Amino acid sequence: MDQSVKFDLDLIHRYDKSGPRYTSYPTALELHDGFTAQDYQQQIKLSNARGGPLSLYFHIPFCDTVCYYCACNKIISKNREHAEPYLANLFKEIALQGAFFDKNRVVNQLHWGGGTPTFLDYQQMSRLMAATRRHFNLKEDDTGEYSIEIDPRATDDKTIKQLRGLGFNRISLGVQDFDPAVQQAVNRIQSEAQTFAVLESARKEGFRSTSIDLIYGLPLQTVASFSVTLDKILSVAPDRFSIFNYAHLPARFKTQRQINDADMPNAEVKLDILQMIIRRLLEAGYIYIGMDHFAKADDELAIAQRENKLYRNFQGYSTHSDCDLIGFGITSIGRVADSYVQNVKDLTAYDALISKGELPVFKGFVLNADDKLRRAVITQLICHFSLCFVDIEQAYEIDFKQYFSAELNSLKVMHNDGLLTLNEQGIQVLAVGRLLIRNICMVFDAYLQSNTAQFSKVI
Repeated sequence: MDQSVKFDLDLIHRYDKSGPRYTSYPTALELHDGFTAQDYQQQIKLSNARGGPLSLYFHIPFCDTVCYYCACNKIISKNREHAEPYLANLFKEIALQGAFFDKNRVVNQLHWGGGTPTFLDYQQMSRLMAATRRHFNLKEDDTGEYSIEIDPRATDDKTIKQLRGLGFNRISLGVQDFDPAVQQAVNRIQSEAQTFAVLESARKEGFRSTSIDLIYGLPLQTVASFSVTLDKILSVAPDRFSIFNYAHLPARFKTQRQINDADMPNAEVKLDILQMIIRRLLEAGYIYIGMDHFAKADDELAIAQRENKLYRNFQGYSTHSDCDLIGFGITSIGRVADSYVQNVKDLTAYDALISKGELPVFKGFVLNADDKLRRAVITQLICHFSLCFVDIEQAYEIDFKQYFSAELNSLKVMHNDGLLTLNEQGIQVLAVGRLLIRNICMVFDAYLQSNTAQFSKVI
């Protein structure tokens, strides 16, 4: 497939509005508290009946310092002992959920996110992995996709060796920006030496994939300053980049109020930075996977996209569409059978439910037939930038043009604007439309209201 992308400033200005990132459809905003632990258990039974491999996500909410841009659910502490009560409850949740799932189902994917998973010391991490192995069927041959997000400031050669020994084979390093003024403005002081030492150590220990996380649109950033950061990281050639657009929402996120509004780059500067990022990464041989993600042409994500096997879930792009996803820990979201399920969001509620031996379900959502159909359409578009009507018609027993007549009519404007081609066979998103894929997917969103302010800007 053609994996090119083109930056068109005029079209971006016309289409740059707020919208979902579609890590799920329907989005997490549709989860409701009418979904109970009993509903979740029913979905687990359905999942077991269907069989197939599993994916596990663990939320580790602790960080020892606060990054002012962060909108994640986190707990700030420098004392590692503060993680002990949480881990005790997490072990109980693993046992609770493990009792419901078929033990024969292999865990193809495992991910620790946060917060900062490497806030945990080696003993704590070992106990968490051991508890997981007791209750779930983890792979022992290193063929699973077992990944962890790390903070290079809290990681060294010894930690990397320990993580590899625990079974992790993919690693994501948070960087955001190397510019000293930007780092000071967001309270994340991180040296290049720290970062690259961890990256080199990961390669030496045999991690199969290395990814760097950056953010554009942070205070005091300019095209020139961010280009310097890119120069430094491109020199070490990570396998993947995740480069996110910073959404400054101080009214919603308290820590962001510590950022000086006057230091924020304006919309034009952010677009100039994005244009520079795309040009530089494409010139360096990276493929635009979509939605802020770039990968080397021989990376698993790029290959899966070319082979029409790419998927998208709450952790982003994935190569395992066949896995039901189980979430553990506060705020975690899973996708099991025909449902999405989210755990409670605070430690007190989590402790109260776990102490009673109850699943810590906060909200959930059961998809109906229309939801599953639209999810398939949106997933295909956001992962592969194309859609074959016949494939959807055969899988869901519909007449696509009749079922989606209003949506296809709406897409004619995008066709005329050159974002996509629309014909009798299907939809093909063009290079200029790939940066605006969220706009295209939004046409098929039955829940989207006119007020989309709760979402980030599409660019």
